[in-house]
Amino acid sequence: MRTGCCRLPKMESGDESCCCGVVDDFFGSLPEGYVAKALSLTSPQDACRLSLVCSVFRSAAEWDAVWEAFLPAGWQKIVADDESLRFATKKEMFLRLCDRPLIIDGGNKSFSPDKRTGKKCYMLAARDLQIVWGDTPRYWRWISLPESRFTEVAELISVCWFEVHGRIKTSMLSPNTLYTAFIVFKSTAETYGFEYQPAEVSIGISGLESLTKTVFLEPEGETRRVRPVVPRRRMGMFGRGRVANPNPIVPISPSTNANGPKQREDGWMEIELGEYFIKEGEEGELEMSMTEVKGGNWKGGLVIQGIEIRPKPATFRS
Repeated sequence: MRTGCCRLPKMESGDESCCCGVVDDFFGSLPEGYVAKALSLTSPQDACRLSLVCSVFRSAAEWDAVWEAFLPAGWQKIVADDESLRFATKKEMFLRLCDRPLIIDGGNKSFSPDKRTGKKCYMLAARDLQIVWGDTPRYWRWISLPESRFTEVAELISVCWFEVHGRIKTSMLSPNTLYTAFIVFKSTAETYGFEYQPAEVSIGISGLESLTKTVFLEPEGETRRVRPVVPRRRMGMFGRGRVANPNPIVPISPSTNANGPKQREDGWMEIELGEYFIKEGEEGELEMSMTEVKGGNWKGGLVIQGIEIRPKPATFRS
């Protein structure tokens, strides 16, 4: 039997049989252009599934017109300056952008279409973020990692005031789409301090009210520890000369950190900052942030690659 063909469990004879020939006979009279037009009104994911139905669908699913419809609006302008993006078919172009996001804006952002829907995805590089004291070598340093898509990432040395913001124009995103933002980072052997106090994350239009929630940066199931606020002298924002904390660190039960960090396919970790629905014609800047400024304890060791904004997968109720 051919791989990927359509099968029915039983035909009238009672025997299992491949029905590809039956389906080909049924759809064979349809013009291929008609099928291609129908496929272009679905999604990349659906087009790939439907290409398994029969030979007519399989051939129509390769048409440039189908994959042109799946590429997000304005894609030509975004990729115009990249000479490496010259492919024989629009399908090859689409899959290349999905698998290897295009670095744009002088290396400060990456662009890709969402593989399921074709809508726009962006990642803001660490250099494109507003990191408090990010240019002070005592607190942060900028390094290169081969596993990062950007030339530089931000490594946290030590701060007690952690604050990171990112902004992107709403006009750059796909309209009528629910987006989710994530901070993309790595922990190191030297990571410390984030288990004592939850961070606050938020998302919303800059200058307007934002949706805020708290998250812990340790993975689900790890033992969370409670530490009273560390007294510190008022010597600048970060207060040099910490006063020793006379109170012990108290372990509490393992956390059920459902909104905590998740492992990505590329090896990095991500934690959700929130969701926002981009309306048609909406103007402004979508602002996302992560802060921990209340605990007073010192923290360090995180490596930040950037903030990613991508469409939220559709969910269906049974």
